[in-house]
Amino acid sequence: MTLNLTVRGLQRTLAAVFFILGGWCVVAPMSVLELCFRPAFQSDAPIVPLLVAGFGAQAMIAGLFAATSRFTRWTFLAYGVGLIPFFVFDVYFYAVVPALTPIGMADLVGNLVMLGVCVLGWRQARAEGV
Repeated sequence: MTLNLTVRGLQRTLAAVFFILGGWCVVAPMSVLELCFRPAFQSDAPIVPLLVAGFGAQAMIAGLFAATSRFTRWTFLAYGVGLIPFFVFDVYFYAVVPALTPIGMADLVGNLVMLGVCVLGWRQARAEGV
């Protein structure tokens, strides 16, 4: 698979991160809980998988917007800036309050991919004049 470095291709790459990680939360919320959270932060409460699935559904909606909207360089900039709180979350809940497992850091990897796509997208959108 090659990365399509057009604005549309980069948007689809950004959307794919949302679809993959969000889809995992929707399809297998218990798997996400068991693999991504340390035992002390897991719960048997029946609402918890529903919350994880709802979180995943929201991520998939974000992916839908990313896949179907018209991005400009400012859209890529806004997405990139919007990722900052997620980096803080990942670091805090892995290093300071160790709730996330190493597999739970898949979120950090996804955010890093999206940040890289935002940088490339900002540059490409500028080159394409959008």
